[in-house]
Amino acid sequence: GHNGQKSRSGFKERAWFEGGQMPLQRRLPKFGFTNINRKEYRVINLHTISEFIEAGKLDKTITLDTLIKAGLAKSDDKVKLLARGDVEAKIEIEVHAASKSATEKVESAGGSVSLV
Repeated sequence: GHNGQKSRSGFKERAWFEGGQMPLQRRLPKFGFTNINRKEYRVINLHTISEFIEAGKLDKTITLDTLIKAGLAKSDDKVKLLARGDVEAKIEIEVHAASKSATEKVESAGGSVSLV
């Protein structure tokens, strides 16, 4: 017919209306949740630090500022040191977190890890 809701003034079909089929937001399942207390770390491995020291981009005393200047972290990053690779040089490094094995490797080379 010619009459009906669609022929009246002011009628607008909802933007998300899909006719008679099941709408997208009801077809897709919901998964999980976002933990508001999660801490995101910028991960830096020992082999990366060794490469930067050999290339002359880092000194053997490493602070958060020197990591930022070398391009390994950004100013708002939290930095975590992980143990992939080896370190021969005696380094003193300052990070927000470090794995147990990374701390052991640095200390066995005569260096130290300090947590900020």
